[in-house]
Amino acid sequence: MRGPKNRVDVNEPYAWLIEPERAASGRVEDVATIFLTNRECPFSCVYCDLWKNTTDQTVPVGAIPRQIDFALAHLPPARHIKLYNSGNFFDRLAIPPADYHDIARRVCGFETVIVENHPRLCDSECRRFHDLLAAAAAERDGSQTGSTQGPELEIALGLETVHPAVLPRLNKQMTTDDFQRACEFLQGQGIALRAFILLKPPYLGDDDCVEWALKSVEFAYACGVRVCAVIPTRAGNELLLAQQARGEFSIPRLSALEAVAEQGIRLARGRLFVDVWDVERLFECPLCGPARAERLRQMNLSQQILPAISCSCA
Repeated sequence: MRGPKNRVDVNEPYAWLIEPERAASGRVEDVATIFLTNRECPFSCVYCDLWKNTTDQTVPVGAIPRQIDFALAHLPPARHIKLYNSGNFFDRLAIPPADYHDIARRVCGFETVIVENHPRLCDSECRRFHDLLAAAAAERDGSQTGSTQGPELEIALGLETVHPAVLPRLNKQMTTDDFQRACEFLQGQGIALRAFILLKPPYLGDDDCVEWALKSVEFAYACGVRVCAVIPTRAGNELLLAQQARGEFSIPRLSALEAVAEQGIRLARGRLFVDVWDVERLFECPLCGPARAERLRQMNLSQQILPAISCSCA
């Protein structure tokens, strides 16, 4: 059982924001993120709470471009854009393929376009959207030669964990081989890669969560991923809340997130970000918690390991 979904409007994204991120160039630049409203993801992963802001039916053709127009009208300029949709951009029942051209026309002026997708849904539609971005940029610039390259397309794939006993239990409906094949295919199409990795997913304890998060990061880098985003698992749905009540699940400690940030950056194989959205839920001490969170934010931006925060709670 799960609670009701939030009320959403198919003509508006359910959220939008601007945040700084360290770019591939090494510069810290603003990224516009639009959280699109669309049909619920079909995979039903056990840890996921993103279904709360989705629809039950496919949104009408034209709705997604209107959502992008709405958000861009409310956001300041940015160099990069993320189109996140609580699921998979190339799920044909979530984002109508008939909208790809109009979407491309709206975002072709950005340097990077980042979308999220399930590894098993990476197919020729990814390449088609990649080409539409270049064509839209050429059309905008009036290029007759096709020399306009267009924005770089980056696809974020949910790896979650490489733990052989945990990954099958997450209902992700994929294997590490599926992830590796998706990476090989996308790189062959000239598409950049990002990976989402969970810190302490369900069925993994405190003693092992840092080790397996880092093993997952290393696997992603070995597959050609250039950005790893490590997300502390939230108790955001009824299943995990029930497990939490029975003592079978707990959210990770802030110290674990710090350890992953430090050791992941030390690998120096790509950009390593830790998700600090709602990081307050990990605070155990009101004195040092805010300063430790700010340290992580600055480490995300600098990709340098900063001095640890000292506190009497230690």
